[in-house]
Amino acid sequence: MKAFLRAACFALCLPGLAHAADPGFTPAQRQEIVKILREALKTDPTILRDAVMAMQLSDQQAKTDESQKAIAANKQTLFNNPADPVVGNPKGDVTLVEFYDPRCPYCKKVLPEIAALLEKDQKLRLVYKDVPVLGPDSNLEVKAILAAARQGGYAKMQHAVMTDPGKPTELSLRDLATHLGLDGDRLVRDMNGADVAAQIKANLTLARAMKVTGTPTFVVADTVIPGAVDAADLTDIIGEVRKQKAN
Repeated sequence: MKAFLRAACFALCLPGLAHAADPGFTPAQRQEIVKILREALKTDPTILRDAVMAMQLSDQQAKTDESQKAIAANKQTLFNNPADPVVGNPKGDVTLVEFYDPRCPYCKKVLPEIAALLEKDQKLRLVYKDVPVLGPDSNLEVKAILAAARQGGYAKMQHAVMTDPGKPTELSLRDLATHLGLDGDRLVRDMNGADVAAQIKANLTLARAMKVTGTPTFVVADTVIPGAVDAADLTDIIGEVRKQKAN
């Protein structure tokens, strides 16, 4: 009886589900179920708690299934696009992908965590997906970082841009590149070139396909990890991936 009431509570929280599950319910029968359920909740409120937990688990499982399908459908572009910047070990046994915006405060916060992770884990391959989602300044900085990659300066330009509190301009980014030992004039040309524009478009298209709703978002194996995750948590997740590969 208690299991039935939990199921009824779950169904009635989602009205369409009740009709789909049993199209034979009449309005009178449905009202009777509601009456029974209300009485039961007075004596055992855990029925509602269990139903809410069941809905949360069902929603989480649906999101996980959706993420895994998106990863499978975009696997090559996600993990092995030759245009993408790669840091860490290019032949690493585990690949971690990060979608990030250089002006995102959470991405800035996680930057040293990622550096610490790469220093500790010499077998990790990290692929960056630069996605300018926070407006024109983000777009300008992403163009500069991707243009620097064409001179082998991706990592140092990324770090310099993300730790600079000032408002970026094309001139300031050119000067920053020169300060880093890059060719500033070439950087500006590449920033405004078709290759960089195509790469940004491809990253944004992939982010939409993956249903990335915020930055940073990480992907490893068949798992999507949204939000600013610290190095310890990422280490645990990567460790689990290695265990699965070994089995």
